[in-house]
Amino acid sequence: MAHHTSDIKFQIGLDENKVPEVMDWSASDGGINHAAAKAMLLSVWDKRNQETLRIDLWTKDMMADEMKQMIHQTLVGLSDSLERATGEKEAADYMRKFAHDLGVKMDLFKK
Repeated sequence: MAHHTSDIKFQIGLDENKVPEVMDWSASDGGINHAAAKAMLLSVWDKRNQETLRIDLWTKDMMADEMKQMIHQTLVGLSDSLERATGEKEAADYMRKFAHDLGVKMDLFKK
């Protein structure tokens, strides 16, 4: 049984069509209290069904260029997570290369 619990909360303000307008999040142990956000990509491993459940949300004012940058940074972060969690350096490097190539394809880097 856990000796300590920590809360991470998301609050999403929706318009009349249930499209996200405002996003705030907080993390009790991280000292973050109602930080504003424009998007979130949340993946959770469902232990019982052995599958990933996802919630991807973004606000109306999230620009396409910001989303491209977020996707790129998420892929780089996932590469790092893969290597830390499994020791699969070669696979993680492959993902990093893919993330870099995608970033080039989306014109994220200065020429």
